[in-house]
Amino acid sequence: MTGRLYGVGLGPGDPELVTVKAARLVAAADVVAFHAARHGRSVARALAEPYLRAGQVEELLVYPVTTEGTDHPGGYQGAIDEFYEAAAARLAAHLDAGRDVVVLAEGDPFFYGSYMHMHKRLAHRYPTEVVPGVTSVSAAAAVVGRPLVERDEVLTVLPGTLPADELAEWLATTDSAAVMKLGRTFGQVREAFEAAGVLDRAFYVERATTDRQRTLPLADVDPSTVPYFSLALLPSPLTGPGNDPARPDDGARTGEVVVVGLGPGARGWTTPEAADAVACADDLVGYGPYLDRVPANPRQTRHPSDNRVEAERAAHALALARSGRRVAVVSSGDPGVFAMAAAVLEVAARPEHAGVAVRVLPGVTAAQAVASRVGAPLGHDFAVISLSDVLKPLDVVLDRLRAAAGADLVLALYNPRSRARPHQLAKALDVLREVREPGTVVVVGRDVGGPEEEVRVTTLGDLDPETVDMRCLLLVGSSQTRVTPSGQVFTPRRHPG
Repeated sequence: MTGRLYGVGLGPGDPELVTVKAARLVAAADVVAFHAARHGRSVARALAEPYLRAGQVEELLVYPVTTEGTDHPGGYQGAIDEFYEAAAARLAAHLDAGRDVVVLAEGDPFFYGSYMHMHKRLAHRYPTEVVPGVTSVSAAAAVVGRPLVERDEVLTVLPGTLPADELAEWLATTDSAAVMKLGRTFGQVREAFEAAGVLDRAFYVERATTDRQRTLPLADVDPSTVPYFSLALLPSPLTGPGNDPARPDDGARTGEVVVVGLGPGARGWTTPEAADAVACADDLVGYGPYLDRVPANPRQTRHPSDNRVEAERAAHALALARSGRRVAVVSSGDPGVFAMAAAVLEVAARPEHAGVAVRVLPGVTAAQAVASRVGAPLGHDFAVISLSDVLKPLDVVLDRLRAAAGADLVLALYNPRSRARPHQLAKALDVLREVREPGTVVVVGRDVGGPEEEVRVTTLGDLDPETVDMRCLLLVGSSQTRVTPSGQVFTPRRHPG
């Protein structure tokens, strides 16, 4: 039985960034192999030293050439290929004898690491496992405190050995980049950053996470001081000095108002986008029962109010945002359908609120929710009308209702009946019965998505206004709306003629 080959990443230099698995495998190995230049010093072995044990065989793999010239007939590449073949043969002898071999790699074994040359020559012949390590790129981002990429940004990793013009082209077309293999290449790398127009936001990181770590703006680095174990970093342009979206140049925090639709009741009907906006807010503003649907968070301040103070509620939210707060104004259903979005935008148009950002996030409407419970009554053209006369005269309500009914549209009727106006639904039904048949399908949904949900299918002739309250929504079918034998309701997509 042969031994097992391990490529073990030891991280960028901080001994505490060696993984638990890497430490365990190093300690258990029969043979520990590591690369070094002619001076014989190995960064990887130094990182592994705390985990080595007495009796292990150490294989020092010394490069025949690094940056100097060579008289090998195959040139640099010929010399290095011959070295890798010989090194692989040395390790294979141990594996053939049944010894487990760990090849050490600073950083990650498959990220510009020498281990990969052993892997290509041995992994098809012996059982092999690669243990990842923290890369120098990740370490560099951490030590300068700048994210590499955010959202849909692209990170490009480049070798500094590329020609300066090619490097510049890559740097000019990517969001974020790391350029490896500096040392002698630093001059052309700096030239490429300048040509790409990104030198001013680039960093230089040397020996990241070690006690010899050095970080500087790339533009300030003396080329004569740059070792091989360094890189040039172009972090995400979205976060950096003077570009923090939450901290503008004047030090004032930018607030905003997000008007959010929670959906009609069930928590599952709140979209992920709306839930995220609520979770990110500093303040929650809304009608008390709607705020009660949002789980309490001690970090947030809640501002409940009565249902009839929409303008005051909107002004309060905008004032909070103007002071730098992130405010979520919550509505049931969709905020743009008989809810808070219009109220907030109306008040936001006043001069005192100029410059306050307002966003509106959609939600599942009550009409959609009720329709879904019975099938597809909104499968064809429909109109949405509020029967409330608080903000418009009752005559206007009835005129619009008469026109929509005469057009043979399916109707979604919001705010059908309240204690303050119990008579209006009866008047609305009288208008409908002028032009609709008594057998017209009507769906009554109450508290849909809530704990007291009730949905029933009836007809225009049989509907009793006394059975309807403010928590109901009515769907009045067109002449084409049908009820199936199983009790489902739908309006055909095609209209006769």
